[in-house]
Amino acid sequence: MHKIYLCLCVFFLYFTKLNAQEIQAIKGETAYPFLLKDADRDTAESEKQPVFVFLHGRSLSGTNLDRVKRYGVLYAINKGQEVPGIIVAPQSRGGWDPDKVIEIVDYVIAHYHADPDRIYVCGMSMGGYGTMDVAGKYPDRIAAAVAICGGGSSQYASNLSQVPIWLHHGTADRAVPISESRKIMNAIKKADPTADVSLNVIKGGTHGSVERLFHDDAIYDWMLKFKKKHKS
Repeated sequence: MHKIYLCLCVFFLYFTKLNAQEIQAIKGETAYPFLLKDADRDTAESEKQPVFVFLHGRSLSGTNLDRVKRYGVLYAINKGQEVPGIIVAPQSRGGWDPDKVIEIVDYVIAHYHADPDRIYVCGMSMGGYGTMDVAGKYPDRIAAAVAICGGGSSQYASNLSQVPIWLHHGTADRAVPISESRKIMNAIKKADPTADVSLNVIKGGTHGSVERLFHDDAIYDWMLKFKKKHKS
């Protein structure tokens, strides 16, 4: 009985160690430090993997990288959500610079078995604005984007019309009013009436409650429907 107990303890410690290694903290390689969860090893070795970039809101800004796990994609995965591919979660000290986000994307493509035609960006609040800036400045790099309770700059409207975009916003959001999402959607539609952009209006949704969207397959399945067609 004692031997069985010891074996179970060893297995538990080994399993825990493997889980701890799943999420890597990468610092000093790019302008933003970031957390990365690689795809399942067997899957990753058989084919190039999609990359999901999650941009956090202002409350997670700072220099403690572990804060990025408090909500969003990595938090959802920790709660049991399955997200296929490589997950990247950078941390900013306030605001998002699309050039620095793309620098991370390039790093991941260079160092991991990532598919450059399946780069997806999603974010919440400040990260929703960041998502639109990244897709707006680099429409040729982003296959699809999901922005939750954020907004965007109309200067990128024409570029954003080239990227499939799914906006989500709660009607009871007091931090960022739903008019922000409506404004950028209308700007995109004005630039190109055929643009693939839509707004999911969440009745009664607050600024925080819409985080639950990361815990459902819908946004990930939607993004995975799209793939960039790069010229060789």
